Amino acid sequence: STFKRFVEVGRVVLLKSGPSAGKIAVIAEIIDHNRAIIDGPTTGVPRQSFPYRHLTLTPISLTKLPRGAGSGVIRKQAEKEGIVAKWESSAWAKKRAAMEKRRSLNDFERFSVMVAKKQRRDAVRKTLAKA
Repeated sequence: STFKRFVEVGRVVLLKSGPSAGKIAVIAEIIDHNRAIIDGPTTGVPRQSFPYRHLTLTPISLTKLPRGAGSGVIRKQAEKEGIVAKWESSAWAKKRAAMEKRRSLNDFERFSVMVAKKQRRDAVRKTLAKA
């Protein structure tokens, strides 16, 4: 099959908008072709109806999660399978964290990064010139 990520109960999703934007949650129940009930008991996302257009499906999913599972069941399953740790160790999450860190730098921190890059570039150039 061409597609790897499906809208299914237990699929871990990244929220694109709203007060919980940037957090992950789990699809607990599918309402219709536009919305699903999501819940993120381990990430602080309240149980709510959420439109698919404001979600991004991740490759991670909970196995054998029953339809309409409550927050307690989802919390136990997520902690058992280490969903948050899997997400934080993914390249996608690391890239998002790096972007967020870069956005939050103040002027002096950006200057320090520039100087460090110059020093690194100079050191690399010198070692290549020797070789």
